[in-house]
Amino acid sequence: MGWLWAIIVGFVLGLLAKLILPGRQHSPLWLTTLLGTIGGLVGNAVARAIGIAATPGIDWGRHGLQLAAAVLLVFVGEMAYMTRRGSRQRA
Repeated sequence: MGWLWAIIVGFVLGLLAKLILPGRQHSPLWLTTLLGTIGGLVGNAVARAIGIAATPGIDWGRHGLQLAAAVLLVFVGEMAYMTRRGSRQRA
């Protein structure tokens, strides 16, 4: 059940990242979900490394780090996707 929860959270993080980024993103939903899931895992690892992984109440710091990682990964993933898609159309 943990993997299903990670996919759901990754989906939400990926969509939030797309909303935060300016302009229109062309990456497919599966890629956004994958990058959001990875962003959540990276955010958790960073939060654990700096000691804010488990706090009383809502872990706003951890959630902020997850979202920041997801935004960065969706941005980089979008650039890579469009570069790959553009090179495929030219060939």
